[in-house]
Amino acid sequence: MAEKATHDQQTHPISVAEYLACELASPVKHEYVHGDIYAFAGTTECHNLIAGNIFASLHFKARGSQCRVLFGDVRLQAAPDLYYYPDVMVVCENTDDDSLTKRRPCLIVEVISPSTSRIDRHEKRLAYQAIASVQTYMIVDTATHRVTRHWRDGSNDWQQMEVIGEGDVAIPCPEATLTLADIYDGIS
Repeated sequence: MAEKATHDQQTHPISVAEYLACELASPVKHEYVHGDIYAFAGTTECHNLIAGNIFASLHFKARGSQCRVLFGDVRLQAAPDLYYYPDVMVVCENTDDDSLTKRRPCLIVEVISPSTSRIDRHEKRLAYQAIASVQTYMIVDTATHRVTRHWRDGSNDWQQMEVIGEGDVAIPCPEATLTLADIYDGIS
């Protein structure tokens, strides 16, 4: 996720229709949370490299499958009044065909920094886990080599695991494994 700018909040809530219309014309991306919009600032080189590494690895692993790996500029509708821009998401359902907004990803990845950690670990985690198609939500830290993986088990219950320093992270769609070495390639 990009670093948040000052909370570019409106003085009154705006409708989803107003948000979507403004987003089409805006050079800056905004997330929409219950009637309020939040502008994004640019990302750091570290954030960009990590998100790019994840995208590249998943894109290569998805070749030949019906899964599409999408990078930070595609919007996700997490609920009727929640729109986010995940850093990386994977969509494997052919019916999720809106080119601007996805609704049924199977994997969502947020690359976090100290300023975005609370939102990504709490607010977004709960929103993403409420999406029936989501099988895994990965939180990738920029400050340390640490990935937190939340996933649905065989009983549809959410589990959590942290991989710190080195190791592998299982991905359900496309079915693959990412190593921390791949995720943090080029990051000292």
